[in-house]
Amino acid sequence: MLHHAKLFISFFILSGFCLSQSVDVINISGNRVFSKSDIEIFAGIYRGMPFDFTLTDSVKQRIAMSFAERGYHNAVIEDIETAFSSDSLKVNFDIRLKEGEPTIVSKVHLNISDSALVRNIASFFRHIEGRIFNKFEIEESFLETITFLENNGYPFTRVIVESVHLFNDPETENKFAELFINLDKGSESRIDKIEIRGNSSTKDYVIIRELRLEAGELYSQKRIEKLPRRLNRLRFFEPVRTPDFYFNSQNEGILLVEVKERQTNNFDGVIGYVPGRGDNEKGFITGLVNISLRNLFGTGRAAAIRWHQFDRYSQEMELKYLEPWLLGYPFNISTGFFQRKQDTTYVQRKVEGALEFLATEDISAAVFIASESVIPTENVIPRFTVYNSTSFTTGLSLKIDTRDDPFAPTEGLLFITSYSFSRKKISGPLQFITPELKLKVNYQRITLGLSAFYEIFQNNVIAASVHGRELRGEQFEDSDLFRLGGTNSLRGYREEQFLGSRILWSNLEYRLLLTRRSYAFLFFDTGYFLRDEDTARSIPKNEGFRIGYGLGLTIETGLGILGVSFALAKGDSFSDGKIHFGLLNEF
Repeated sequence: MLHHAKLFISFFILSGFCLSQSVDVINISGNRVFSKSDIEIFAGIYRGMPFDFTLTDSVKQRIAMSFAERGYHNAVIEDIETAFSSDSLKVNFDIRLKEGEPTIVSKVHLNISDSALVRNIASFFRHIEGRIFNKFEIEESFLETITFLENNGYPFTRVIVESVHLFNDPETENKFAELFINLDKGSESRIDKIEIRGNSSTKDYVIIRELRLEAGELYSQKRIEKLPRRLNRLRFFEPVRTPDFYFNSQNEGILLVEVKERQTNNFDGVIGYVPGRGDNEKGFITGLVNISLRNLFGTGRAAAIRWHQFDRYSQEMELKYLEPWLLGYPFNISTGFFQRKQDTTYVQRKVEGALEFLATEDISAAVFIASESVIPTENVIPRFTVYNSTSFTTGLSLKIDTRDDPFAPTEGLLFITSYSFSRKKISGPLQFITPELKLKVNYQRITLGLSAFYEIFQNNVIAASVHGRELRGEQFEDSDLFRLGGTNSLRGYREEQFLGSRILWSNLEYRLLLTRRSYAFLFFDTGYFLRDEDTARSIPKNEGFRIGYGLGLTIETGLGILGVSFALAKGDSFSDGKIHFGLLNEF
């Protein structure tokens, strides 16, 4: 019994001794083509790694396999010696090898039944002939072949290596290999039917028309992989996965599209009451109501209502409607009405309409018209606010959208630009019309926006955007100018705090995805505004550059995509921070 105990203690001490040993110095000799670091990677050893007595054999096996994969089938590991330090805690490796001459691919023999495809397929293998027999380059050729055939109607292609003939040239003693490859492309596949599952509200035809696939169309894996992006842009569904393809009992090709519907009718609102400051002053209601009906009756039609009471005297109201795919053609028609009551100075009303051509799944262009009127508020004491005017606007816009998701994109671009021309007529107030005043004024408006999204590593996304607006003409009034500040432009400042005939802003966000459409983010915003001097009305030049920064959270809820952020302007203390809160615009 005592003898067994001694053996156990000795084994325990020896085991602890071995576990404490580590690799120290790695010497490699005999290598010509591959560097020392390459061979260390082949061997799977590095300085400081734990050492055990099985490591030498595994190093030999890994080096031999790595050389063979790269075409050096005749490489020889002559010896691997290990030497221990004086305290036996460090182990030095001395690896001696000969790489030998590489094996060269002399010829690739393709066995393919369809002679029409031979020329295209052969080009994927021609470049490896005369090169080293490298496993990874050959597999790349296999992948190119399979991808080509998948995109040309053969999704069930198989590439089979029937045999590899290795031989030596008797004159030069060089090593060569011949590859015999059998290509089984399977049956040609066409999309005969599209099957939709998971849609309880959205009509099948709404989904099918967005796919832009014709019955009997040749199968293309590249096109199939783009379909989720198209459906995600509808904003009717949870993130859509790549559709499946199969043959039914009648040998028809079926494309199976599975969706999960999300809430498309959203209500965002907060109402408050501000009491009067005295017995003779009445209180007033303030707040925001934003109703978005994104998929009316499951047809893809959309409507939106927004009401915003800023204070006692300032208010906005907006109505929108969208009719998609007019008469089944790729044209969208949209209309809108906008009214703004600005303090006690004026009322601005605008009616507009647009016809959008969906050129491709990524590109669309639109023409639009608008009619606008500005009516100054009558005052007991006559003073100038704005001119009584009407204007008619025509314009063009272009949109390019390659984002993989409209709510939380991880890749892609969004580019939107527009140009419009306005003809403005001034008709009053008569007491402020002078002989020098131009009663007909032309304006040009140019807008530009570019957003880019890039996933630097899994679930970590950089979102960057730049935007610009410019108004060209003369005799600008407050109702003509662009507005900057708030949730959708420059955070850390009040909504529409700055006015300018030229405004620029940028947004930079670092996003950490919590779920597919929920994320926390840090942001840094910059903004610039310019209003030129108007000597006739004693308005000085107003120009400024502002920055804002902060953090926020965007969460997908049953009501929609909810965003909240805490923002500081440059120079603000923590108590001066502003909270921007609300559902993201889904119209």
